[in-house]
Order: sequence, then C-alpha cells, then structure tokens
Amino acid sequence: MNAWNDASADAALRALFTAAVSAADPLTVLAAHLPESPKAGRVIVVGVGKASAKMAQAVEQAWAHLPLTGLVIAPHGAGLPLTRIALRHGSHPVPGAEGATAAAEMLGLLQDLTANDLVLALISGGGSALSTLPAEGLSLEDLIATNRALLESGAPIGAMNCIRKHLSAFSGGRLAVAAHPARVVTLAISDVPGDDPEVIASGPTVGDPTTFAEARALVTHHGMKLPHAVMAHLQAGVEESPKPGDPRLANTELRMIATPMMALRAMAEAARGMGLTPLILGDALEGEARHVGMVLAGMARSVARHGLPLPGPCVLLSGGETTVTMAPGTQGAGGRNTECLLSLALTLNGAPGIWALCADTDGIDGNSEAAGAIAGPGTLADSGLDARALLAAHRSLEVFAAAGGMVTTGPTLTNVNDVRAILIA
Repeated sequence: MNAWNDASADAALRALFTAAVSAADPLTVLAAHLPESPKAGRVIVVGVGKASAKMAQAVEQAWAHLPLTGLVIAPHGAGLPLTRIALRHGSHPVPGAEGATAAAEMLGLLQDLTANDLVLALISGGGSALSTLPAEGLSLEDLIATNRALLESGAPIGAMNCIRKHLSAFSGGRLAVAAHPARVVTLAISDVPGDDPEVIASGPTVGDPTTFAEARALVTHHGMKLPHAVMAHLQAGVEESPKPGDPRLANTELRMIATPMMALRAMAEAARGMGLTPLILGDALEGEARHVGMVLAGMARSVARHGLPLPGPCVLLSGGETTVTMAPGTQGAGGRNTECLLSLALTLNGAPGIWALCADTDGIDGNSEAAGAIAGPGTLADSGLDARALLAAHRSLEVFAAAGGMVTTGPTLTNVNDVRAILIA
C-alpha cells in the first residue's frame, strides 16, 4: 500500500526546502571559513547581497574580540541587530538611489588602507542591483532603465552581469581595487549556475574577464533597447574593468562558503531519512522556466511508468536559475519558480503519485511574497482556474494561491538560487 498522500508529500517537500535553506545559513557555515585575524592593521568588513546582513551578524559573533568597522548593503526587510558593522539598504531587483549612495559610501571606507589592513568582503546574490553605482557619465536613471531591460530580456544571469559590470563604478573587481594594497578576503555564497565568482553579485572583488565588446554583442543578441547614454558608453569602451592578473588584485582571496550543490546534498540527506531515494539531476539547470518544467515532468513520468532512471519512492532534485521572457510592459504575477511548477503540473495533467516543489532559497520568487509553491495531482482542479491561460499570461502565482500550495517563508537572508524537488511515490 502506498504510504504517500497529499498531506505527507506536502510535509516532506517543505522539510526538504527547509534543509536546503539551513545548509546555506551564514550563522551555521560562515565561521569555519574566516581567515586568521590580523596581528596588526585594521579590519574592515564590507558586503552586499541578500545574505550580507546575516553574514555580517555571523562575523560579529565569531570575531567578538575584534574592533570591527565596515558596512554592508542588504535588501529592505533584512534588518538584523548589528553593533559594529553598519547596515544600509538598497532596492532589488530594480536598483534605487539608496543602494547607489551606500555603494559610494562603502568605496569611501576603503580609501588610504595599507598592506597591514584586512578587508573582509561578504558577497551574495542580489548584490548587482543593491550596489548599482553608475560609471562616470551615466545616471542612476540610465542604469534603472537598463536593469528593467535586462530582466525582461530573458538573458541568463552571466550575460546580464557582463553588461552590468561595464556600466558600473563598483562591480567587476572595482571594490577590491579600491581597497588596494590591503589584503582582501571574500566570503561568497553562490546563487549562480557553476558558482562562478565573477558572476555572483557581478564580482565586485574579482577580476572580470569579459569585455566591452562582449557586452555590446550580448545587447545585440538579446535585442535589448537600452538608453542612448548606455549604448554610447558601451560603444566608447573607454575604461575596461580590471582583469584577472591585475596587480591591484594580487592580494585577494576568495572562499566559497555555501553553494547550490551544498543545498541539494542537504536535501538528499533529508530525503534518505524519509525513506526516499534521492537523485540529484544537477545544480545548474538553466533555460526558459516553462520549458524546464516540461522536461522535469517528462523525467517524473519515466520514473512513475518505467522505474527509470530509478524506481520510486524517490525524489528528483535540481538547482539552478531558469528565466522568464516577458514582452515589455507585461505585468505578471509570480516568478520563475511558480512558472516552472505550473508548466510541470500542466504537463503531468494530474498524474497520480507525483508531487513537486519549486522555490527560491532567498524566500522571494519574482514579484510575489512567496518563495515558490507545491503542486500535486489535484492542484489544477483545486484552483478552479484556467491554468493554461494564466501560464501564457505569466500569472502562475494565482493558480497556487487559489489551490493552497504556496510556500511562504519571508526573506531567508541567504541565497543559493532555486531548488526543485519532485517526489514520485
């Protein structure tokens, strides 16, 4: 007799998501990666991203004996009790004036340092928007318009950040250059496929191998309509970002403290404790959200019908970042996770014994207040809505709100990208 039903599957999938988020909790994982505290010189802590406030809290706890100073930029709602490291807020996913002001303030803190000083940089996903500081000759309005175009383009995160780095006075290694000749140790939480430090928050402390020419090619490839001043800046290509091997980056080091694969492995371990055999499909799945949903549904059907690539009861786990390509001006409701999940549910069409979760470990999926959602065999019928029409209109959230499958955590203050779990009984 099958022990799995809607209630038990829902509870299991929520527990798996909790395991993923816990595996990336800075208060748990950060301290082990701290460098030795310097015997001389100052310690300045800087940071940007969705996890930066909690990372700063972890540093203050671990280095309670040190006279720390510094500043981190986090999203609104990420307030934590920091005593020595200043907390500033910025806007995400569309940048704002607060973040630009805070980024300029952070660069100011790094003036006149010496080789005896240590700069500890706390970097996590979301930092690109939070620390948007225009390059000379560009305005914040130019970058806000560009950011909207990037988000609407359907371009992968690496492509978006290549363009961002060539419009910035902060990212693409420029934060580390500002700290030269001090030692810079970066602690990073990855939210990008492949864990490329040059892409996480647009790599403010690492050399940037991309070029103005590549940025221009990406704008053309994705058909982006960017402000005239932005296009002129990219065309002029006057001041390239600092590249790997730049002598001003010689005294830098990066330590990855949490990654999508770490989260998936934690989910796999939790699944084994539930009597489920886990299979990790990969931590870097990319593509249009609805297409990924269809592919994952096909895999789930293979398990249910043929016991391949493994027999049930099992759970298929994956991570990465899908994209949603929307027509300019479209007002959807939801994010890439609920769009992926709704496509999966429509493809399965109520197939029995299959449940799925798609959610963002930062606790916020797109423009919704939920991290994502859970779908089961009865979700589409329970919603009472035209799910196919809502998927076409990018209004996936409405289906799960009506069916009662929302996963709502609020900001988790960490971010190792999206996780997906498909339970097949």
